[in-house]
This record gives sequence, structure tokens and C-alpha cells, in this order.
Amino acid sequence: MNLQAFLSRRVVTSRGIHPAGVLVQDGRILDVVSPDQIPAQVSVKDFGDAAMLPGLVDSHVHVNEPGRTEWEGFQTATRAAAAGGFTLLVDMPLNCLPATTTVAALQAKRKAAEGQCHVDWMAWGGVVSDNQEHIRDLASAGVAGFKCFLIHPGIDGFTRVTEPELRAASPHVEQTGLPLLVHAELPGPVDMATCQLAQADWSKYETYLKSRPDEAELSAIRLMLSLCREYHFRLHIVHLSTSQALEILRAAKSEGLPASVETCPHYLHLFSEKIPDGQTLFKCAPPIRGRENREKLWQGLREGVIDLVATDHSPCPPEMKRLDEGDFRMAWGGISSLSLALPVMWTEASSRGFNLLDITRWMAEGPARLAACESHKGCIAKGYDADFVVFEPEAEFIVTEHHLRYRHRLSPYLRERLRGVVKATYLRGNCVFAEGEYPGEPAGREFRRQQIDGELK
Repeated sequence: MNLQAFLSRRVVTSRGIHPAGVLVQDGRILDVVSPDQIPAQVSVKDFGDAAMLPGLVDSHVHVNEPGRTEWEGFQTATRAAAAGGFTLLVDMPLNCLPATTTVAALQAKRKAAEGQCHVDWMAWGGVVSDNQEHIRDLASAGVAGFKCFLIHPGIDGFTRVTEPELRAASPHVEQTGLPLLVHAELPGPVDMATCQLAQADWSKYETYLKSRPDEAELSAIRLMLSLCREYHFRLHIVHLSTSQALEILRAAKSEGLPASVETCPHYLHLFSEKIPDGQTLFKCAPPIRGRENREKLWQGLREGVIDLVATDHSPCPPEMKRLDEGDFRMAWGGISSLSLALPVMWTEASSRGFNLLDITRWMAEGPARLAACESHKGCIAKGYDADFVVFEPEAEFIVTEHHLRYRHRLSPYLRERLRGVVKATYLRGNCVFAEGEYPGEPAGREFRRQQIDGELK
């Protein structure tokens, strides 16, 4: 490939936001130079005042293929990702059939993805009640880490793990050196609360919120930190929703435990007081909590207790949201946001004094580090893949179905005014999304974890 230059007055790198030319050759960044250092005779694509951010990395996505392509699939999920500025997705091991708990299931997922992806992808493996003997094989086969549930995940085929089962799996996980991602809610507090609400009105969001109390998260996080301390595996808490956990997480990090934490755009943008009764589009687990809780999560991001932001894009067919019934007890819990996560985050972050460096740290660098691809993805720097998003941070738009891009165009963000528009997304120097179109054939591929010296730790 011939040398190319991409120019912007606002290139976001680890050194700051400044005018720069990004020189690209053979899909990699050759160098980042000042505009006057761009070689003569080089083809230049000038984005003007639009910002250039690293391609975003989403480390928490439910693609659902193979087996449930009618929910979502590699083609539609990666199309929505490209429209949202993401150039790498890491797929969760459940909701697909078979679940990614064996190497055979991983190979089936790889076959399903062939020729369909508009952006790159990786896979998480699963830890379930009875697959301890598969953990090391999955690591050798290239998964980025492992996901488990401490509570029923809402779907059969991917079992939750109990404390004894976690103890059986933990040494295997530790031997791989890979992170264990945990849906941190324990069933005891949820079951007790749900029993007390048996006669309540489940069309009210308040009823659903009471059924998933903060204590379910708090007790689960305490358990996982204890196991992390005992077995020394890398722990990652997914989709933190309760700010009450921030203090124990801060203490764990001060202690030096290898623990990291994510939260999601919906917990940072929405709040329970504004969720209308019957509007099951807002249902997710753990739930969206109150306005004060939201502000404390933002403070957790500001202080670095929360490491990154991932979407937890969890789509389903419309009928599973029970929109006509408005029944929060029976509706599927999940919020789809791949194509909107960046403007949702920027709308909130910019109003609180954060800048695009913060967005890059939370939505590119942090997720890339979790998935161990930080030497190739998540940064505009020499030697990295030439993945970037062209973003107009001052532009605003009203969300319509046209902006959603994934298979089932349902969203709690419809009709909201958001700040920040993705103009184009580039994968290895090639445009994969621009002005609402997807030029060229799908060119995304699996990005497999690189092993240190060819061996697992």
C-alpha cells in the first residue's frame, strides 16, 4: 500500500490534543508528525477541525452468533460498531449457541464470523459450573479472558457459578494469566427482594429497581475481591451500577489487588427518577439507579476507581422486551447502544469538564488493555493499527432509528438530543464508515491475543 497521510487540527494522542498528520502504510501507523512534516507528494486526507480519536474498543458486546443471529449477528453488530466509532469488539461467550465454553464452540464462532465483519473482533471464553478442564485450552486457542455469572444470566445454556465452583476454576484461570470478568450480583439479595415484591406492580420501574438491590452487587464484589486475594487471578468487574461499591474497590486497588472495573454509558447518562413506568426499553441488569448514584459513578471515573467504559450491548428481538405489556419482571434485560455510545458519553462528559483525552482513556486505551491488545489497538501512535474515528464534538443531533444501525432498532435514547457526531471510521487505514455509508467489502478480522514468547504464563 502507498504511504497515506491523515490530517486534523485535533488529533488525540497520549501526548495531548494537537494538530498532526498521521502517516499510514500497510495498515499501520508509520509515524505521527506535525502538519509541516508531512512528506511532499503524499496523498493527504484532511479532516480539518474534526477530531481524530483512536478507534474505540468495546470489551463488552453480545453478538449472539452463531445460534441467535435473529437477535444480532456479526454483520449487524459490526456495522453498528463502525457507525459508532468502534474498530474492535470483544464478544461475550453467552447468548450464542453453543456458548463459548469449549474450543469447539470458539471454532464455531470463528466460522460464523468469516466474511461478515466491518470491524475487528476478539472473543471472551466462558467459565460455567462444569468446564474447568476447558479453561486452559480456551486460553491456548486465543480467547482474551473469561466471563462468569454469579447469578442466573437470564438465559439457559450458560450456568451461573457458585463459590465452590469458583474455587475450582480460579487456579485454572490464574495459570492462564488472563482476566476473569464477573457479572457481580449474588442471587440471595435478589431472591429475597423479589419474594417481598411478589404482589407489587411490575409495570413500575421502581418495583424492578427494588428487586435488584445494591446489596446484590456489594456482596458479590466482596466475594470476588476475597477470591482474588486468595488465588491471585486478574479480576474485572463488569457493568458496575452501584456507587456504594466504590469505596471497597478503591481500597482493593490501594491494597494492590489485580482488580479493574467498568461501567456503561446507560449508568452514566440515565437515572431511575426519569424512567417512565412500563418503559421496558430501560431494563438492564444490574439496574439503572438514581441520579445521585449516577453522579457518584462519574466521580469514580474522575478518581480512576472505575477504569473503563464498555457498552454491554445486549440486543434481543422486540417481542422479548414486552413493550406492549410493559412488564419489567418478564422483559429481557439489555440495552443496545453500539452506534450511540460515543455521543452518549460525550454529551455527559463534556458537560462535566472532561475532554476527548478522557474519552480515549475510558473507551479505547482501557478496554484494549483489558483485552491485552494495547500494543496494537486503542492509541494513535507509531506502530499501532491505523484505526481511528473522525468525530465532530460540537455537532448535535436528535436520535432517530436511522442512527441505531444494529439489527433491531430499539433504544431508550430515541428522540434524545446528543452531542458529538461520528463522521467516519477507519480500520487499518481503510474507511469502513462515512456519512452513513459502508464503503467496500467487510474487512474486519479476528484479532487473536498475542502470547508472550509463544507460551501462557
